[in-house]
Amino acid sequence: MSIIGNPVENGVVASLAQPGGNITGSSFFSDEVTAKRLEILKTGYPPLLRVGFLTNPRNTGTGGTRRAMEAMAQGLNVRVQFLGVRTPDELDVALTAAQTQIDGIVMADEQVVTVGDSPRRIADFTLKGRLPSIGPSQYPQVGGLLGYGVAWTDVVRGSMVLVDKILKGTKPADLPIQQATRFELVINLKTAKALGLTIPPSLLARADQVIDP
Repeated sequence: MSIIGNPVENGVVASLAQPGGNITGSSFFSDEVTAKRLEILKTGYPPLLRVGFLTNPRNTGTGGTRRAMEAMAQGLNVRVQFLGVRTPDELDVALTAAQTQIDGIVMADEQVVTVGDSPRRIADFTLKGRLPSIGPSQYPQVGGLLGYGVAWTDVVRGSMVLVDKILKGTKPADLPIQQATRFELVINLKTAKALGLTIPPSLLARADQVIDP
């Protein structure tokens, strides 16, 4: 496995150090990454007081993410509204229903909001509604304002190393779960300009990539 947030909480493996069974792979700290997105969005848009969190209520393994988001929101004095999206067809309904009740949007690392045309649809909606938003690191490439997440190329390379070891005879149970070590912050200044926002220099200085108009 190469794309999983919290394999222990999800019941996939017994522990990161000793996964046991027939599964190993990489973990990417989804709880902490998602909460960090809220902090970055608040830094980029200080007036943020109410944020919509796009997530999949069918995913029973996201309790840690929810708790991390609530803790971060409390520390930032931001109210979180959980926007449940179970299928891509529900995306527009969830966004439209919450539009007048939120000041910005944070995307969870859920396939229903990060795969296919969902990211572009979210970016288009937030641009029309003048809502600052943040998602995975690739999100600004389709017009999103901010992106923060794991450097997936590193995760894939690490998974290939594990596959090589397994093919050479090592049991998956004996290979500790690898944890992501590099994260990327991407800022789309074209979108910021369209939203009428000025990204603080301190946040620009932290960016790994800036998409300039």
